[in-house]
Amino acid sequence: MSIIASAVVLVALVTACSVPTAAPPTTVDEPTMDAVPEAVALLPEDTRQRGTLRVAIPTNEPPTQFYREGTQEMTGINPDIARLLAGALGMDLAIEVTTFETIIPGMSAGRYDLTVSSMTPTEERMEQLDFVDYVQMGSALAVPTGNPRGISFDTLCGRRVAVLKGSYQLTANIPDLDAACTGAGEEALEVLQFQDTRQAVSALLSDRADVVYADSPILGHAVSQDPRLEIGEENDVAPVAVGIPHEAGTLDAVATALAAVIASSEYQSVLAQYGLESMAISEARVNVPQG
Repeated sequence: MSIIASAVVLVALVTACSVPTAAPPTTVDEPTMDAVPEAVALLPEDTRQRGTLRVAIPTNEPPTQFYREGTQEMTGINPDIARLLAGALGMDLAIEVTTFETIIPGMSAGRYDLTVSSMTPTEERMEQLDFVDYVQMGSALAVPTGNPRGISFDTLCGRRVAVLKGSYQLTANIPDLDAACTGAGEEALEVLQFQDTRQAVSALLSDRADVVYADSPILGHAVSQDPRLEIGEENDVAPVAVGIPHEAGTLDAVATALAAVIASSEYQSVLAQYGLESMAISEARVNVPQG
């Protein structure tokens, strides 16, 4: 077994064919869901009276979140799940678009009630947030078509690896990969950080990076849009979760609402619209750390 593979557990490692690459639909109806009385009853009174759920969602990253063509209206998996969640809680939805790395500080400052942002629940993040699972996804490597450099999880030592700022790949996986390389006397990864996938892919295609390491649905979309790209490998297929500040007092309500969402036909329809049925989960687990 290679240096990296022996040091890092690659969960459900699969080939490119498992990563969905269908482009998201150009027009998508906003999903709705009826209020779930059991969930509404668990909301703090001040939250219920306010009537609006302020949800932090990152900037444009199709198919997880992106603007409808020609508008500033957000759609995608995460906004649509947020719409179902708000409906189940009997609340209106206010999507607050921000950058991923500012979401947790923004919640600490009281600007957002929760986030639906493909956030992986880790022990470190659990020091500030509670988490409720809502879909599963993996991480993937995107490479130039034909993979001329033979990039894989086994051959990342010394490579120029493009990642997104604040991402799980950067904060959880890269340190382990680096430690495996340097511990074996090989070069550490040359980590290049970008604000979004578009920038990371541009670096790859202009030969400023050797590989992009990011969430598999996002890279699957990028591959579907550009024949110069392909998926190399995928790893770490695991749930991502809604993040909620500890002090919000809404954890039980959100968990009850998400359990109803996950059991609903509306949930299946949202994922099917983007060709991502494989991301469905069957249980809204609370505070189960990954990584």
